Amino acid sequence: MNKTTVRYVVCTLIFVAGISLLSGCMYPGGKRQEQGVSYRESVERIQSAIDAFQQEKGILPIITAGEEVPRYEKFRIDLDNLNKQGYIDQIPATAFEQGGSAYFLVINEEVDPTVKVMDLVTVQKVNDVQRLVDQYGRSHLGQWPILGDAEVYPGLHEVDLPKIRGEEHALLSVFSRQPLPYLIDGEGRVYVDYAWDIMQAVDKSGMAVGEEHSDLRALLTEQSFFVPVKSLPYAWKDGTPVAQIEN
Repeated sequence: MNKTTVRYVVCTLIFVAGISLLSGCMYPGGKRQEQGVSYRESVERIQSAIDAFQQEKGILPIITAGEEVPRYEKFRIDLDNLNKQGYIDQIPATAFEQGGSAYFLVINEEVDPTVKVMDLVTVQKVNDVQRLVDQYGRSHLGQWPILGDAEVYPGLHEVDLPKIRGEEHALLSVFSRQPLPYLIDGEGRVYVDYAWDIMQAVDKSGMAVGEEHSDLRALLTEQSFFVPVKSLPYAWKDGTPVAQIEN
């Protein structure tokens, strides 16, 4: 078995053994993350609103973002505008604008605009780990806190959280509640490794995945309200999803 397959098998065993514990995990402040329950009504309501807005005005109610903004952070919905113009009666409590822990985004904006959720807890954890990685690099002459010497994927290592005293920033996936590792590239940029979730999505879909599939992250958005924020594209190589550094 290759390295990624071994990681997947090990993670599976950990997940099965610990699923009862993970199901009780909480957000900071004791608020449980209710994935499918708390977001379904909000997503459906906002979807109806943006559909009506686009039909009447010919544009989408999104906040302009630059080209440098990553794909799954880019087209944030202007909820204030939708509310002021009467397309929604109130902004959902799950939204950041109301003190919630999510941004609502549009994906497939040119073909089939679809409302999805960007989890801000994940974003904050990645930002916190990035800050610690940057501090480590400054104090270790440009070296990075990598776990072992071997690459996890071409050009990518796993972040060694204990090296940066970052254990408190351990991340649970919004898709599976499975613990996910952080990746780091040669420039010290930090990402979430969604290979576990993608493998689960492939298994669930029952589709025959081949190397011709350009970015497997699309499977996650097809099966969930969430987007894989702070991630890299994934290709299918030797029977496993492999993160790809973007040029």
